[in-house]
Amino acid sequence: MRKLFTLGAVASAVILGGCQTTDSTVNAPVAHIYGTQEPFAKEAVYFVMTDRFVDGDPRNNFEQQGGDHPSWSLRLEGPDGKFANAGYMGGDFKGILQNIDYIKDMGFSAIWITPVLDNPDQGFTGDEPISYGGMFKDGGKSGYHGYWATNFYKADEHLVSDDLTVSDFTSAMHDAGFKVVFDIVANHGTPSWTMPEDQPGYGELYDKDGNLVADHMNLPPESLDPENEPLHRFFHPYPDLVKLSNLNEHHPDVQEYLINSYLYWIEQGADAFRIDTIRHVSHDFWRTMSDRIRAEHPGFYMFGESFQYDANFIAQHTQPKNGGISVLDFPMQKAMVSVFENADSDFATLADTLYLTHGPYHNPYELTTFYDNHDMARMNASDEGFIDAHNWLFTARGIPVVYQGSEFGYMRGTSEHQGNRNYIGQARLDAAVSHPIRSKLSQIASIRQALPALQRGLQYNVRLAGHEAVFFRVVQDDDAQQTALVMLNKSDSPLVMVADTYVEPGKWKEWVTGEDVTISEQGITATVPAHGVRVFVKNGTLQSADFEQALLTQMARQ
Repeated sequence: MRKLFTLGAVASAVILGGCQTTDSTVNAPVAHIYGTQEPFAKEAVYFVMTDRFVDGDPRNNFEQQGGDHPSWSLRLEGPDGKFANAGYMGGDFKGILQNIDYIKDMGFSAIWITPVLDNPDQGFTGDEPISYGGMFKDGGKSGYHGYWATNFYKADEHLVSDDLTVSDFTSAMHDAGFKVVFDIVANHGTPSWTMPEDQPGYGELYDKDGNLVADHMNLPPESLDPENEPLHRFFHPYPDLVKLSNLNEHHPDVQEYLINSYLYWIEQGADAFRIDTIRHVSHDFWRTMSDRIRAEHPGFYMFGESFQYDANFIAQHTQPKNGGISVLDFPMQKAMVSVFENADSDFATLADTLYLTHGPYHNPYELTTFYDNHDMARMNASDEGFIDAHNWLFTARGIPVVYQGSEFGYMRGTSEHQGNRNYIGQARLDAAVSHPIRSKLSQIASIRQALPALQRGLQYNVRLAGHEAVFFRVVQDDDAQQTALVMLNKSDSPLVMVADTYVEPGKWKEWVTGEDVTISEQGITATVPAHGVRVFVKNGTLQSADFEQALLTQMARQ
């Protein structure tokens, strides 16, 4: 039997084939099939660089702060009117709260914010001066980004308000249905030497009571004396990243200082951690840290930034012996950029980065997936390229992360000091509500939000080739029994796609169009629009013993 039906105004599908149910499946125990059972896998994360988002409270801008070394609006001029900025721009927690609906309407359920920690009040006078397009220099910059902490227990005054503490902010986010991911650091403090004259805050660390516990004293690392100078004991006597103090994570006092600070911020409402520069700190520290965190907060989810494209290298952090911390999926990020920046690319490029079997990760489904962020050039794709990227990001394995502004292609192709971190502001967000990238993102992210199969289901590839990607996501456990068949088209024309293996008969729903479909014979042939997606979903346990066995075999080799 052939049944023809219409999938909205732009697509059609032909349903073919039948699937036999074997007697062995009747009344048999349900086999558990899933990619992960990590609760955080159901989230989709919107990454906010708080100072560069929206200024919700001008009273906390402190534009005159810093005196002779200002920290406000340190503009870096580029050619042809281009510019970037290395100073504070006013974004704060109130700015995020004022745009909760903007973020929620896109289908996000978690927000990752840059560090809340107190940073120095002045612009840094050491190192080589930063200029437009420059990298790996800190001269003339401020700590607007939050990664130059002087006190790991104190919130930066530019982010909070007189009537809005960090705890107030997280409570409001929780009331709105959001998880809040805090960005934490263990590798470093502030830029700490090469200043013409020692500046307040730089090279210094204070405890929760405001007491000075460490001071680099504007000395190069090799001149520190940790054995005899108590204020040097927090530091390694050798450099690591630019002029940043290199914290000695092996020292018991440093461990207590850092780990207790992380526990403090969980008390203030952190639901998960993103860990900065995780590869610059020993596995031993992360194991100690994760054991302590999870002893008090079982199952607490964490993911780290190991800025490397070698999966075997970054996967070390995911192993339980090293702390069981997930990571940002840099290998997939590199592959996504190569695929979605280029119209003639091949979906097959993404296949090897999935590591669905025999991979190095403890669990690849728990990785956070992304295509750009604040530390690299934004993806330089067309609107259609961003749409295709989101269709992949929100249907393939992993926990999707989107950097603020990428939902409307903001400053695409620019790096950190070329505009990647430029201030967005309320007017741009208001104008972006109907942007085609954002509209399509909202559609596919909302579908993922509704479907357990896309959140944590096992991914079984049918075909990744040319402009086509066809794959199953299947979850079958005590909480959900659902099969999703995903079809992606990244070409400029509609494509007819076929799935003729393991497609079970019964009632399915295509979630993009909302069409209900009854499949009575084996296989689906569907016309998928240009730069479009189709997500066919069937609820209930698997009926095909052969498909179930194929999934269990893949799961066993994960």
